[in-house]
Order: sequence, then structure tokens, then C-alpha cells
Amino acid sequence: MDIGQFTTFEWWALWGTLGTAVIGIIYGLMLRSEILAKDPGTEKMQQIAGQIQEGASAYLHRQFKTIAGLVVILFVALTVTGWMAGGEEISPMALGLGRGISFLLGCFASGLTGFVGMNLAVRGNVRCAAAARTSVKEALAVAFRSGAVAGMFTVAMGLVGATIIFMIYKQHATEVLLGFGFGGSLLALFMRVGGGIYTKAADVGADLVGKVEAGIPEDDPRNAAVIADNVGDNVGDCAGMAADIFESYEVTLVASMILALAHHDPATARIWIIFPLIVRGIGVITSIIGTSIVQLRDESEHPMKPITRGFVWAAILSAIGFAAVAHFYANDWRLFWATFAGLVLAVGIYKLTEYYTSSAYPPVQEIAEASQTGSATNLLAGFGVGLEGSVWALLVICACLFFSIIIFGGEGALAILYGVSLVGLGMLTTTGVVISMDTYGPVADNAQGICEMADVPEAMETVEVLDAVGNTTKAATKGLAIASAVIAAIALFGSYLSKVAAAYAGTAAGEAVSAAALENYSIPLDDPRVFIGLLIGGAMPFLFSSMTIRAVGRAAFFIINEVRRQFREIPGLMEGKAMPESAKVVDICTASAIKELIAPGLLAVLAPIIVGTWFGWLGLGGFLAGIIVTGQLMAVLLSEAGGAWDNTKKVIEDGAHGGRGSDAHAAAVVGDTVGDPFKDTAGPALNPLIKVMNLVGLLVVPVLILPNTEPMASQTSPTMWVVGIILTAVVAIAIIIAKRSGRGEVEVQERVGEGEVA
Repeated sequence: MDIGQFTTFEWWALWGTLGTAVIGIIYGLMLRSEILAKDPGTEKMQQIAGQIQEGASAYLHRQFKTIAGLVVILFVALTVTGWMAGGEEISPMALGLGRGISFLLGCFASGLTGFVGMNLAVRGNVRCAAAARTSVKEALAVAFRSGAVAGMFTVAMGLVGATIIFMIYKQHATEVLLGFGFGGSLLALFMRVGGGIYTKAADVGADLVGKVEAGIPEDDPRNAAVIADNVGDNVGDCAGMAADIFESYEVTLVASMILALAHHDPATARIWIIFPLIVRGIGVITSIIGTSIVQLRDESEHPMKPITRGFVWAAILSAIGFAAVAHFYANDWRLFWATFAGLVLAVGIYKLTEYYTSSAYPPVQEIAEASQTGSATNLLAGFGVGLEGSVWALLVICACLFFSIIIFGGEGALAILYGVSLVGLGMLTTTGVVISMDTYGPVADNAQGICEMADVPEAMETVEVLDAVGNTTKAATKGLAIASAVIAAIALFGSYLSKVAAAYAGTAAGEAVSAAALENYSIPLDDPRVFIGLLIGGAMPFLFSSMTIRAVGRAAFFIINEVRRQFREIPGLMEGKAMPESAKVVDICTASAIKELIAPGLLAVLAPIIVGTWFGWLGLGGFLAGIIVTGQLMAVLLSEAGGAWDNTKKVIEDGAHGGRGSDAHAAAVVGDTVGDPFKDTAGPALNPLIKVMNLVGLLVVPVLILPNTEPMASQTSPTMWVVGIILTAVVAIAIIIAKRSGRGEVEVQERVGEGEVA
């Protein structure tokens, strides 16, 4: 479909949107220079920070090298599928190369976003620690603005890519943007999974040997796993979260464009495409304002207040901008109300997650009370909190989706699904502030560790307060990330049906399919193929979570034994007269995390293709629906239970129920150790998994449509079955090798420890 000529205002809007993205990058670079100009502290503080920087950089370097081969293979595959999507209006070669190159750019943008976030976080941590010696206000500013750099790059890189692609390809942009979004999602998945395994394996090892066995503080310099733990905070929370939010940011935009182009009226389709781009531009400006607002009014103010103030003001100013654009450009107030619902959803999820994970509210306090009777009651109480929180989070999302039905219900399923994509766009408008809040947490956590290891007692009280706030902001932003993933996936699900209808209609890339035609391609639950797909899709988050949690357990086993060995064999280590060999633990974490990436990555990319080859587009549709539902519930359960266990431990360490060294504290440490891979590995990794699988479904559905077949027959062919068998074998072998490799290495290390193997 030809969307017609851009008006003068629309051209100015597109160039203005591109300009705001550039402003965001410039602002991020200015903040980076400001942070790096701060005092880096004493020589000892700089030495410890240098070890963290070195470990984080080494990990990301090895990770990028490991996945480079897969990126090349997928580049070729996406280029070929792009050729298949070409039509009369655009050559298959141009579309194929555009999709393939945009995939590489998506990988680069997602990887760069994660790298920038981590790179400054590992430099801002020591400067935050140095500032904490004299000023809470300055320490907060350093920590939060370190995160703001990552936030600005997240919103700016995504907006630059999407806007340029749309200006070049116009109505064919969605086919190319699929590659861009998939590239971002794939890198986010690897960074989330690998970083999550790294950080939690180190954290579990440091806690169990240091706190429980040796009875030493959390960041005691005698513990060989402490440096790896601090490295993990950055590669998991900073790099992983930035890449994760970046992909949601892109995927919601891609989904809205696909749905907009399915509209029968060219003028409306053009407005429905350009409105989201303008919304993104507004988000850059309001994120800049929101991050600049985050400053303590005086030294006595609690750090959480200015952070909340910046987030709320960014949301309010965004709403005003939405209203202006909806009224003066689109002349459609429904667009405003849908994006406004996204802002409300963001605030609602933020407060709901805070309620279930903050020590100020009953759920965490109840877990702390339950800890008095041992680990079992601590675990039961925490798991119950996670189960309850997942239901309320789902209901909040459902309320916002129902609101879209109310305001767009008169125009059919297409308009409703477009409204859902606008909810996601509105929710992620304040992405710059959200990423700042998330990255702030690891910066403050590292600052506390540096102060403890470098023996800076005058800063400890300040960094402990900042770290406690960071636990809350990290938990809240994880909730936002999960909700954004679900909204994005639902919008993609609507786009999936549009792709099916277009494939059967034989339309070229970017051509519209009428709303009436779309209604002929529903996915009936009473079809056995759909139900099989639904069940398999619903099982994927369970299998994926099992793989990532067990990977943490395998890696933690090696770290625990290494830390024990060092305590046992290094003379004077426990007395503080010798230094641990931290580099060995960092190397174990890096090698384990990289090795454990392969099987989950193959599962994410190949599972949708396998289901499609066996059960056709109907079965694949059921599969995508199943993973959205159980993925959301599982992700919130894991994240909120883990966050609640973490803050329960801190409540007791602050003196409740006997304080440090009590039986309640021992139980809380066990709960926190169980919760670590829940909240920082498996839970967050489900976000990119949901989106990667939905994007793969979108990319392969044209290949699954056989010529001259009835749509509801959803026929497959012997060739597809053979492909499905081969791909199933690949995934199964990868899973078996990962599990067998872990068992073999455990047996060897046990024998080495007993002196049986030299």
C-alpha cells in the first residue's frame, strides 16, 4: 500500500524526531564527561575498581566473540527471508539486504547500549564511593547520572535506527524493522542470560562461603568471589537490562508500524506510523528533564524521593506532549488515551513491585518474621509472595489492555491491537529514567563493596542507604521490563495474524490487508493443533528457567569450591595478611557463563520454527500465545520472590529478629541465595525470550504458508517435518551436552579436591 506523500509537518516531525535522538546522545556524552571528571578516590579504591572494570570488559569481549558466528548465520537467513518478502514495489534484493543489514545494526545498537551502560557504571561506582565520604547529595548524583548515560543511549540509538529506516523504506519499513528488532532482541537475550548466570553464580558463591561458612561480611576483601560478584552486577544488571529495555523499545515500535500499515486508509496509516515516532521523540526530551530533576534538596532528604520525583515528572510532561500531538496533528484523542494508559501502567507496575519487594511493606516484613523458624518457612513465605504478586501484575496489564478495547472497540481487532502497541509505547516513554534507575542500583552496590574492601568507614553509612534504595529501584525496573515485554509480545501477536493474512492474500511487503480479511484468520482454541502449540508454548518458560537456574547452580559449584580452596590453602588469608586470587574466580565465572549461553539461545531461536514445521501457522500461533501468558506469570513470580528474599535479608541485617549471626539471619541468607538466580537470571531472561520467540514467529510465518491451501487447514509438508526433526535434534543435543558437561566437570573437581586427580 502506498501511504502517500508526507505533509510538510510530517517531514519536519521526522527530522525533528531524529534531532531529539541526536540531542539524547549528546546529553549522554556530556553526562559521561561530567562523571569521569569526578574524584576517583584513594589509590586502594581505584585499584579495586580497576579489577572490576577489567573483569567486566573481559567478559563482554568473550561474549561478543562467542555469538559472532551465530549472528553471521542469522544475517544470511534474514537476508534470504527478505528476498522472499519482496514484491513489485520493491526489489527482493533491496528488501533482503535491508533486512539483513538492519539485523546487524540492531545487534550493534543493542550491544553498544549494554556496553556503554556497563562501561560507565564500572567507572561511576568508585566515584560514587569517593563522593559518599563527604556528601549524600553528590554521591546520589554521581550514581544516578552514571545510569542516565545508559538511559540516553538506549532511547537515542533505538530512535535513530527506527526513524532512518522508516524515512528510507516508508511502507516497506516494517519488513526491514523486523530485522532491526530481532537483532536487538537476540543480543539482549544473550546479554541477559550470560550476565545473569555470571552475576548470580558469583553472588551465590560469595554468600554461601563468606557469610554462612566463614562468617565474614558481604564484601569482605578476603573473599575471592567478591570481585566477581561486583563484576556480575554490571554485566548482568547494567549491560543486560539496557539491552533488554532497548529491544522492548524497538519491538513495540515495529509492532505499531506493522498494524498501522494494515489499515485500509493511507492517510490514517501514515498518521498511525508517525505518531509513535513523535511519541518516542517526546520521551527523549522528558527523560532528559526527568534525570536532571533527580537531586537531593538537602542532605536529610531520603534518596528515594528525588528518584521518584524525576520518574513522575517525566511521566507528567510526557502526557502533556502526547495530548498536544494527538490534538494538533492526529486529531484523534484515542491515541492520547492509549499512550496515557501506558504511563499509568508504568506507574502502577512500579508501585506494585515496590509493595511486594520493599522492606517498608508487609510482604517482606512477613517473610522476615517467618525466618525466625528456619529456612523452610522463609522459603515458603517468599514463594507465596511471588505467586501472589504475579497475579496482581497480570491483572494490572489486563486492565490497560481492556482500556484499549474500550477506546478502539468500534473499529475491530486491528485498531484494538494497535491501541495495545500504543500502551507499550506510552509505558516505555520514560525509558531514559527507567534505565537510570536500574543502573543506579549496581553503581551504588559496587560503591558499597569498594568502600568495604578499601576500608573507607566514613562513607559506609551513605553507601548503605544508597544501596538499599538501589535494591528497590532494581526490583521496580525489573517489573517494568517484564510488563513491557508482555505488552510488546501481545502487539507482535496481532502483527503475526496480519502477516498470515498478507501471506495468504499474496500481498507484497508492506501492502495492507483489510480488517475484514484479518477476521478470517483467527486462531480457534478448539483446534487440536492450536491447543498443542499452546501447551508447548506454555511449557517454554519452565524449561528455559530450569536451564538458566541450573546453569547458575553448576557455575556456583565451581566458585564455592575455589573460594573454599583459597581459604584453606592460602596462608594468612583469613587473618587478612594475604590477598585472595580473585582473578581465578572471575575466569571461572566468565567461562561458565559463556558456555551456558548456547543451549538457551538455540531453544529461543529454534523452538518456534520447530512448532511451525510440525503444526503449521495455527500451531505456531497457539505456541506464541502460550509463552506470553506463562512467561509473564513466571517472570514476575521469580523476580518478586527473589527481590523480597533479598530485602528480607537486609531487614534482618539491620537488626530485626536478632540481626546478623542469628538463626533468622542464617535462614534469610539461604532465602536470598535461592532468590538470586530467580530475580537476576531466570526472571529477567524471560523478557527477551518472549520477544525473541514472537519475532521469530513473525519472520518465519511466510515460509510456513503453503501455496494453494486453505488457511484453516494449516497444512505442513514432509519437507517441513524433516526440518522440524533436525532442529529438534539440535536443541535436544545442546541441552544434553550442557547437562552432561556440568556433571562431568563437577566429578573431576570433586576428585581433584580429594587428591585423586593431579
